[in-house]
Amino acid sequence: MASFLTHRQLVLDRTLPVRRRHAALRTCLTLYAPYGFRATYHHLTVSAAIPRDLDADPESLERAVNELHEARVLRMAEDARYAERRRCEKHAGQRVPRRPGTWWHRHGRQSCYQLDPLCHPALALPEFIRRQISLANGEALPGCADCGSRRPANSRSTGHGFIDLCRSCGAVQRSCACGRPHHLHPLERDLWPRLWRREHMTHDGLPNPHWPGTVEDRIAGLQLRSLSQPRNGRLG
Repeated sequence: MASFLTHRQLVLDRTLPVRRRHAALRTCLTLYAPYGFRATYHHLTVSAAIPRDLDADPESLERAVNELHEARVLRMAEDARYAERRRCEKHAGQRVPRRPGTWWHRHGRQSCYQLDPLCHPALALPEFIRRQISLANGEALPGCADCGSRRPANSRSTGHGFIDLCRSCGAVQRSCACGRPHHLHPLERDLWPRLWRREHMTHDGLPNPHWPGTVEDRIAGLQLRSLSQPRNGRLG
């Protein structure tokens, strides 16, 4: 597979048909997507104002891929710093890292935008990456770890405990005391085809006022399900 930079150049190539450039943007997202593939695509369509009709604003694809590229450069630089620090620690005989790795080396975080691509931080991707790097380096930043919101959490009952969600991005701020992970599912089961067709955007590149509604309403409507319960059908 060709590299991210190769496909970025295809997105920026104004001599190509707009749908070919859009396909190249999709390939870039398969190689790097901070919010997850579908959620990052949704974010970029909104932040870059990609209209439902691509021919109406081909330059929106350039804005989208440049935002993604800037975030990727920040991540790669942080990866390089972490690798250099580990080399120095190992050379000094320190086999166990003195500090945890960057946040993408960690596992087990539960966020509702993993299952509903329309629920994710509203931050620009580079801003999100900078925030996560700062938190991983021990800085005490106020608000939600993912988006910085200081709004009261949306508390949801699991039947045997509670789970707190950020009202602005859906990130889990407090897990259920039972220790089991819980999935948060959107009500719709056909989100991705509608998202790929950019039904959430108008032909002018503005958010569709009729669908999908506000992020807070979507977060409030997420269905909570533990991993022990069966999943029926495809989601999102």
